[in-house]
Amino acid sequence: METPENEQFRDSIGTINEEGKRAWVYPKKPSGKYYEWRKIVSYVLLLFLFAAPFVKINGNQFLLFNVLERRFNIFSFPFWPQDFHLMVISMIIGVIFITLFTVAFGRIFCGWMCPQTIFMEMVFRRIEYWIEGDRGKQIRLDKQAWNAEKIKKRLLKWFIFFVISFAIANVFLAYLIGSDELIQDILDGPFKHLETLFPLLIFTAVFYFVFAWFREQVCIIACPYGRLQGVLLDDKSIVVAYDHKRGEGENGRKKFRKNEDRYELGFGDCIDCFQCVNVCPTGIDIRNGTQLECVNCTACIDECDTIMEKVNLPKGLIRYDSEAGIEKKEKFKFTPRLKGYTAVLVILIGVLLGMLLMRNDVEANILRLRGQLYEQKADNMISNVFTYKVINKTTEDILNVEFKIRKVPGTIKLVATSNEFMIPKQGIAEGTMFIEIPEHQIDNGKRNLTVDVYSHGKLIETTTVKFIGPTSYY
Repeated sequence: METPENEQFRDSIGTINEEGKRAWVYPKKPSGKYYEWRKIVSYVLLLFLFAAPFVKINGNQFLLFNVLERRFNIFSFPFWPQDFHLMVISMIIGVIFITLFTVAFGRIFCGWMCPQTIFMEMVFRRIEYWIEGDRGKQIRLDKQAWNAEKIKKRLLKWFIFFVISFAIANVFLAYLIGSDELIQDILDGPFKHLETLFPLLIFTAVFYFVFAWFREQVCIIACPYGRLQGVLLDDKSIVVAYDHKRGEGENGRKKFRKNEDRYELGFGDCIDCFQCVNVCPTGIDIRNGTQLECVNCTACIDECDTIMEKVNLPKGLIRYDSEAGIEKKEKFKFTPRLKGYTAVLVILIGVLLGMLLMRNDVEANILRLRGQLYEQKADNMISNVFTYKVINKTTEDILNVEFKIRKVPGTIKLVATSNEFMIPKQGIAEGTMFIEIPEHQIDNGKRNLTVDVYSHGKLIETTTVKFIGPTSYY
């Protein structure tokens, strides 16, 4: 069955030509109120992105994702492997929040907050406009021979792209290994820290490849978020939409002519100028409806409003709206589906906050040494050997730490150290200990003991251990 002409866009993505090769996108430089708002949002987010790994609160890096050492800081709160359940809940909350946001407002995150879009549209493309000019000049430059002008412009662009990619790679590395270590490696010299230099060069190459060549293909091919639209969006979702009822009229689109009554002739408000297509950074025609490639960047809204203003037609032919809003003039409603997602999100956020409030800055684990039985001591004392590990999640050393058994007479003796020790900041103190208690405190061969951890006489953590002994006492 042959595909109708107005449905051919569904056969392939907008950046593939009829020969199956990539069609390079030369978007027109956008302008308008939405673009100005996007610039403000983008530069605020860029400032946050570059500053976050270098800002510290209470000695903790504001954002840190050290996968190798399994250390994470989220808004300056440190998370360790023992806090993995909190990370899981946080990730689930993030997924549900994105789902809720997408159901309500479509792919607005991609156009306004995604780092890929912000860097591409607000940094690299603006540099490209500055060096090579707008859409028409870029097309002509691409087609012309490699003369002095083209070589000069391309080398300048590629050099600036590389410098920015290198800067982004440094910031990215600061998120992974910590800003302090990155700065120290820079001060020591790159060749003294090859384990940092090689990842830095790899990240630089990846970012340069993405922003100099791969570009919008990240959103279309690599990012799975666009494909989720088909599952998450419905006719009540607010998206960047073309008002086909107003734009097409009864007889479709028509080029603009002065002193012509379009409504009497049955034509819609769309004058078929293709400016919405020329300004699109992913090369689609928004008049075909919501598509995989659309990142809701609003460039087509601004461009269409400008054209409508020039031909004295009402603005808003392309706007934020839902399919139900265009077809039935329905206003946005908080549907049962949105209420369900919101309820789940609120519950999970409540659970996470409760866990964060109960979370301790010190965590102690004491485990009986495997394969070791109890030992009978003098004066009817029973001894068990344990290993201990105490984690300090704070940025200060914890001094004069000691263990005490709660409500049970007995002693704790640490091996190879005094009974008082210190836990380094954001570090671990571990070792071996003997716990001795009277035999009559053991019931049927076992006893659960509560061990308190003190620092300077102040209780900082509590844990429990399983103590074994004889099965009966005479």
